[in-house]
Amino acid sequence: MARPNRTAGLRHVALFVEQFEACLDFYTRLMGMTIEWQPDPDNSYLTSGNDNLALHRVTAGHHGPAAGQKLDHIGFVVDAADDVDAWHAFLKAEGIRMRTAPKTHRDGARSFYCEDPDGTVVQIIHHPPISGLNWSR
Repeated sequence: MARPNRTAGLRHVALFVEQFEACLDFYTRLMGMTIEWQPDPDNSYLTSGNDNLALHRVTAGHHGPAAGQKLDHIGFVVDAADDVDAWHAFLKAEGIRMRTAPKTHRDGARSFYCEDPDGTVVQIIHHPPISGLNWSR
């Protein structure tokens, strides 16, 4: 069987979070995402305009991801390498836990890692092949 037409890219991530309100604040107030849909108090769907991040509250009836689920980090792409440094300074001033300082990689990308309030590792990255592209279809 032949592979179907290519996808539009990876633009949706869903996270189970224990600190739901703190994570919602992080992704909306600090990262600038907007609430696209909030079907109930335990689920929020956020967007930057070309993506979708679902936050699902870990509740007594549902204990989070399946056993063996592996997620290293999620990433936010920025248009310029200097934006990486500006985001690092901003998030650090907001008291966000930093994992690394900004670094330029051998492929020309520049990034750093921090954590959201629930401990999910978040990367802010300028990646020349995709930074600055118009993502609308």
